[in-house]
Amino acid sequence: MNSATTLRLPEDKLKLIRAIAGYENRSLSDIFLELADEYIERSRETLELLNIPGFAKECKKGLPR
Repeated sequence: MNSATTLRLPEDKLKLIRAIAGYENRSLSDIFLELADEYIERSRETLELLNIPGFAKECKKGLPR
């Protein structure tokens, strides 16, 4: 199931992304989905750490208040 969200980008970056998407005949949704997949893959180690029982709780305890 797909969901909708609002993404705020500087106008100059959005114009470039739209130009590239048009040139490649791709939708903005496809481009942002690809970027999200790449971000998740780069963050795989963090996701694995968060699966360690108590890890997130210990991290929060270490934050200054």
